[in-house]
Amino acid sequence: MNLLSNRLPARLVQLATIAAAAAMMSACAAPEATTIQPAQVTTPATPAPNAAPAATAAQLLTQYTWNLDAVTGPGGKPLDGWILANQPAPVLQFQTNQVGVQNLCNLVNAGYTLNLDKIEMSRPMSTMRACIDEAKMIQERKIVQQLQLAQRFDVFPAANGAPNRLVLQFSDGVRWDLTGSPTPATRYGSAGERMFLEVGPEKVSCNHPLMRDAKCLRVRDIAFDSKGIKHVKGDWRIMQGSIEGYTFEPGIRNVLRVNRYSMANKNGVLPADAPSHAYVLDMVVESERMR
Repeated sequence: MNLLSNRLPARLVQLATIAAAAAMMSACAAPEATTIQPAQVTTPATPAPNAAPAATAAQLLTQYTWNLDAVTGPGGKPLDGWILANQPAPVLQFQTNQVGVQNLCNLVNAGYTLNLDKIEMSRPMSTMRACIDEAKMIQERKIVQQLQLAQRFDVFPAANGAPNRLVLQFSDGVRWDLTGSPTPATRYGSAGERMFLEVGPEKVSCNHPLMRDAKCLRVRDIAFDSKGIKHVKGDWRIMQGSIEGYTFEPGIRNVLRVNRYSMANKNGVLPADAPSHAYVLDMVVESERMR
């Protein structure tokens, strides 16, 4: 009995020593490896070959009007119904955060935002005029629906005699190819002055240095007050030259919203035998058949 009782504490000490050693080894073991995820880095979009960088493309977008030349689907297959025979093609004009589409049944406008080469357009709004031509109504519906799917844009600056080009790509695989023409503000070097003109229903005889028996438009200035009431500001006068984008129809009186640009060069000198201002149609506000 005495021999067993003397050995038992030694055995317990041995077990305690082994347990302590195991605990120390566990404490000294290498910690479990932790995987560190790399930070997400936004890489600037790479423009398409020969395309303008995003900042330049955004500027060119508003400096030109864009004529729709071709529409293709996935795989480059040409699509019909977007550009009508014997009809002016749709034209896109971008302003700050707003794009308008002309040459449709109605005036169509949508908001847009840019992020590098990405473009998003809001749901378009339009006037509510109906078209007699069913094909033109279908064309307008297609374009209104498509604008909301805009995804990417690339602008290819003019080179080797080729004009500026815009490519719009949409989330359904459709692609628009457009050709650019300088806006009046780009051509004349200023933003222009917004004004209203009433155009008489008949042209009148006028003196023109290059034309005998010339006929000119008869116009007068119009203003609208805060309530939208029209007021006549001036007397009738003869306009030397024309209004860009306006087609005169005999017997029709029109009120036009126009932008007026000075024809003077950077030194303030006007070209010889030229009008002092150029007028560009913005929209027809009012029309009335007089006979």
